[in-house]
Amino acid sequence: MKTTKKLVSLGLVAVMAASLTACGGKSDNGTTTAGTAETTAAADAGAAEQTAGGSFKLGGIGPITGATAIYGQAVMNGAELAINEINAAGGIGGVQIEYNFQDDENDTEKAVNAYNTLKDWGMQMLVGTVTSAPCIAVGSESSNDNMFQLTPSGSAVDCAKFDNQFRICFSDPNQGAASAQYIGENKLATKVAIIYDSSDVYSSGIHDKFIAEAANQGFEVVADEAFTADNNTNFSVQIQKAQDAGAELVFLPIYYQQASLILVQAKQMGYEPEFFGCDGLDGLLTVENFDTSLAEGIMLLTPFAADAQDDLTKNFVTTYKEKYGDTPNQFAADAYDAVYAIKAAAEKAGITPDMDASTICDKLKTAMTEVSVDGLTGLGMKWTADGEPEKAPKAVKIVDGVYNAM
Repeated sequence: MKTTKKLVSLGLVAVMAASLTACGGKSDNGTTTAGTAETTAAADAGAAEQTAGGSFKLGGIGPITGATAIYGQAVMNGAELAINEINAAGGIGGVQIEYNFQDDENDTEKAVNAYNTLKDWGMQMLVGTVTSAPCIAVGSESSNDNMFQLTPSGSAVDCAKFDNQFRICFSDPNQGAASAQYIGENKLATKVAIIYDSSDVYSSGIHDKFIAEAANQGFEVVADEAFTADNNTNFSVQIQKAQDAGAELVFLPIYYQQASLILVQAKQMGYEPEFFGCDGLDGLLTVENFDTSLAEGIMLLTPFAADAQDDLTKNFVTTYKEKYGDTPNQFAADAYDAVYAIKAAAEKAGITPDMDASTICDKLKTAMTEVSVDGLTGLGMKWTADGEPEKAPKAVKIVDGVYNAM
C-alpha cells in the first residue's frame, strides 16, 4: 500500500525548498551546461512551491552506511545539489523534482528492497545504484518495469545491460583500456605489474581489458598477481613478485581500502614503484590512520579533480563544501552530472509528471542519445543507444595530499 510514511524511512533525502540560485542553462550551441550558485532567500521561497501539474519523482539508491558509504554519501549529496539548483531555476520544463534516496549498504538484496520502496513512493526515474553488484540486481527489476535507470558510478559491463539503463562513468573495460593507453602514451613505465581482486567483478573487468590493451602500448606486464575477498589483507607475496620482476609501475584496479594496505606493505618491503589506479582508489586519502604521505605521486584515472580551475568545477566545489562541509569526490561529480543529464533528456523528450514511469522511460531512451551535456566529468558528453557515455578520459595525481589534474 502506498503511503507517505515512506518519506521518513532510513536514507531518505526529500527535496525541500531549494537553497540555491542556478547559473546553469543552455549554451549558444544548444549544449546543456550544469551550473552552481549561491544561496538566496528568494530561491528558498520559489522552489518550495510545487507546480500545479505535480512534480517529477526521482529516486536514488546507494550505500550511505557500511564500508562503501563514502561513495553513496557523495552520490546522494551531488545529486541533491543538482536538484536544488534545477528546482531553484524553475525545475524540469517548469516542473519541480522530488528526491528520495534509499540506503542499500552495498548489498544486492537491500538494493532490490530499496528499489521496491521507491516504486511504492511513486518513483518515475532512478539515479542509481552507486556500486556495481547492486546496480546489476536492480537493473533486472527496472528492466522488467521499464523504469529509466541512470547510474552515476556502476561500472560493471552489466550495469548497462538493458535498454533502459545508462551510465555516467566509464565501464570497467573502458577504464582498463584507457589506463593502459594513458600509461603507454605518456611512457610512464616499460615494465608494469598488476595486483587485482579476481573475486570482484569491478577489478576483474578492468584487469582483463588492461591486459588486452597493454600489448598495444609499448610496455610489458611482468607480473600479474591476484587476491580474493577471502585473502585481502596480506599482499606481501604479490608485492614481492612485482619487485622481483623489476616492475617500475604497479597498476591497482582495486578499491582504496586494499590499496592503502598495499602501499603500507610495499613501503615496509623497501619497494617504491609508481602506482596507478582507477576510480576505486578515490577515497584513499580518507582511510582512517593511513599515512597519506604514502599516497604521494599516485596516479588514478578519474573524470573529476576538485582542484581544476574551470568555473563549473570551482563553483561546484565551493557550494558543495559550504553545504556538506567536505570536498566532493568524483562520485559526487558523477551524480551531479547524472541529474543534469536527466534534465537535458527530459526536456528534449518533453515528458510531463502525469506520465507513468514506463512512458517516461521510452521517451528518455531516445532522448539520451540526442542530447549533449557539458558537465563536471566531461564536456560535450553524449550517450550511445547501449547506454555508454562518450567523453574524454582524464587522470589525476596526488600531490601534497590533494588530487591534481594531469
